[in-house]
Amino acid sequence: MATTVHLPSDLLSAIDRKARALRVSRNRLIVRALEREVAGGSEWSPGFFDRLGEVDAETSEIVDDMLAAVRRARLSKRPRPL
Repeated sequence: MATTVHLPSDLLSAIDRKARALRVSRNRLIVRALEREVAGGSEWSPGFFDRLGEVDAETSEIVDDMLAAVRRARLSKRPRPL
């Protein structure tokens, strides 16, 4: 069934780039993305984010070191604030 959806031009450009990279049509890419979203497989389990905050000091230090290394290695974009 045909339908019309209005997308911002920057989003449409990003969709087109991704579709070309994957060698699929724009329509196929959008259908796949919507199928994944509707399937609900992307939901976080209850308490997931609470458990992330419950780490020991050693793990926290390791994560901080890893994040600093990733930020130092980024060349093309400024890091997003976390």
